[in-house]
Amino acid sequence: MSHTLRSLLALLVSVAALIGVGCQSVSLPKARPVTRAMWVTRFDYQTPQDIERIAESCKLAGCNTILFQVRGNATAFYRSSYEPWAEQFNFADPGFDPLAVALEAARKRDLRLHAWVNVMPGWWGGTPPSDPKQLYNKKPEWFWYDQQGERQPLASRFYVSVNPCLPEVREYLVDVIEDIVGRYPIDGVHLDYIRLPNDEIKGVTKAGADYPRDRETVALFRAETNTTPDANPQAWDDWRAEQITKLVRDTRRMIDRAKPYIELSAAVGPVPEKAKREHFQDVSTWIDMGLLDAVYPMNYSQDRSTFNERLAAWRPVAKDVPVVMGVEVENNVQLSANQLEASLRGFRGYAIFAYSSLFDSPNTTLDDQSEAAREARQTRRKAMMPYLQELSRSGAAAGRDY
Repeated sequence: MSHTLRSLLALLVSVAALIGVGCQSVSLPKARPVTRAMWVTRFDYQTPQDIERIAESCKLAGCNTILFQVRGNATAFYRSSYEPWAEQFNFADPGFDPLAVALEAARKRDLRLHAWVNVMPGWWGGTPPSDPKQLYNKKPEWFWYDQQGERQPLASRFYVSVNPCLPEVREYLVDVIEDIVGRYPIDGVHLDYIRLPNDEIKGVTKAGADYPRDRETVALFRAETNTTPDANPQAWDDWRAEQITKLVRDTRRMIDRAKPYIELSAAVGPVPEKAKREHFQDVSTWIDMGLLDAVYPMNYSQDRSTFNERLAAWRPVAKDVPVVMGVEVENNVQLSANQLEASLRGFRGYAIFAYSSLFDSPNTTLDDQSEAAREARQTRRKAMMPYLQELSRSGAAAGRDY
């Protein structure tokens, strides 16, 4: 189902509901405005008060959408039916439900909230999880193994991933997302790491290692293609990309069945051809198949020409699917403001990466929390806020509604 047909279906459903209730007062859904979003990582909150501050800060920054991370590495920041609480909460119930709190905080401020899910990552860091129920310990056969049968090594400040080539893994991941969709009144699901995170880690990744290449995965490939990875490397790459596409397709079907009115989006590489070639993320096919309601290219570049080249590259790829351009806000405030404006003018909006680049956060894991860093962030925030607020006022005119 294409994006256009899905929008038409939602309208027809609304009209049917209006007819069904006779003369009662029912409002049809309003046209969707352009998106002004903020990525809020799982490291940016520890308490309900943190989440309230986040929602208020996003509102002040002119945002209308929060991409709120609820799954980082097969651990949960909500009351999951499948996965343990996050290590940030010591794998124990923190006494509140971050996603429920975030939804309430967003609603009070007329903000949309999308549940941001890291799909492939199964664990982060150089030491294994202490909880035996975490996937790394519970399902070791679901993780990556190379052609020598060696498991993907743990690495400081990076992920090890589950294997989307296995049907049981894809089914599990869809079940995890369906659990969120079914139990929380979210406005959307935002897929991140919907690719193979096969970046080489210096001093960790073994030279020539190919993932995932365990016996079961290779047997599935041979059964479908009648060849081997070594005999036909291109077919092997294409097949791995197809398995990720199957996962996106199955997620789309689940949402269409459960709550067809919520949005399915994905954070994608800034150059579609490179993302497919290097990480088997075939976003062009996803768009052609009508699997996404919006794409968020991660156009993180402080080089003007590179940023603009990527903008231009997405125009023929996106077709009728809204593009929300991901922009990393850095110290060059004027450059960041120009990039946000260009994204809003040229496409369907922007998404800022990330909350902690502008606002104070308890993010000691990833961000510098020194006094100097806080002062720099405060200076950047003061300089950026007038631009962000002006974009929020002029956004409907600058972009196209959808």
